[in-house]
Amino acid sequence: MSTDAPGSVTLGLIQMRCGLDPTANLETALGRIRAAADRGAQVICLQELFRSQYFCQTEDHAHFALAEPIPGPSTEAIAPLAKELGVVVVASLFEKRAEGLYHNTAVVIDADGTELGSYRKMHIPDDPRYFEKFYFAPGDLGFRSWDTRYGSIGVLVCWDQWYPEAARLTALQGAKVLFYPTAIGWLPEEQDEFGAAQQSAWETIQRSHAIANGVYVAAVNRVGHEGAADGGIEFWGGSFVTDPYGSILQRAGQDEDILIVPCDLTALGTARTHWPFLRDRRIDAYQGITKRYLD
Repeated sequence: MSTDAPGSVTLGLIQMRCGLDPTANLETALGRIRAAADRGAQVICLQELFRSQYFCQTEDHAHFALAEPIPGPSTEAIAPLAKELGVVVVASLFEKRAEGLYHNTAVVIDADGTELGSYRKMHIPDDPRYFEKFYFAPGDLGFRSWDTRYGSIGVLVCWDQWYPEAARLTALQGAKVLFYPTAIGWLPEEQDEFGAAQQSAWETIQRSHAIANGVYVAAVNRVGHEGAADGGIEFWGGSFVTDPYGSILQRAGQDEDILIVPCDLTALGTARTHWPFLRDRRIDAYQGITKRYLD
């Protein structure tokens, strides 16, 4: 385990390929959690829906069989490992809440194996090969922060990463690190023309959340081609951690990787006192933000 001084935390980001067998994917993830802990990680985050390939590329009722309750098989496997290793784990799961009611959910397990709670993805996309509205009900637990053994963290999921409101409300709950488990990639037929711009925009918006809120941001993506050989999605990886000034501390490439990233949490106070965005917010003038559009 890490011997970091108080006020610091070491993050572990697990960027992996997923096969067709959910049990094998879980076993791979458990092995990567152990490997990250062996390298000093204290808070470890898995990518979005790590137990399966990204099934939302099609609308197929058969895929609902991939869902599981929380607590359930995945948490029952991860919780004792978290306790054994003394690490916090953020795990993104396809939650079966009831028959006909499913969520895209991230569960936070503390370093003693306790399940601290869940975040249900709030923003649900519906785009070509990202047909998530067919599978997931919008989250109803709100934006949350958890006090873990190693500091306060918040979790948002993939499409949430484009919304400054989500990052702000999570930071206002006290989160010092925002985790974004993610499954994003290129449509191969568009990659040559739009690929670089799409990945740059994805990274830039998350770096801006770190700056605007004075927090660390950790985005954890998957890699590999999934889906039809003549279509599908090419997941671009690129997992990264940025500090509260928007500087990239580490970034993965397009292959499987485990990022181990020490973060100085005391730097947040310095960033927020020099750039006092929270102090200067005009909360008396933001009523319009709750409207769909100001006609």
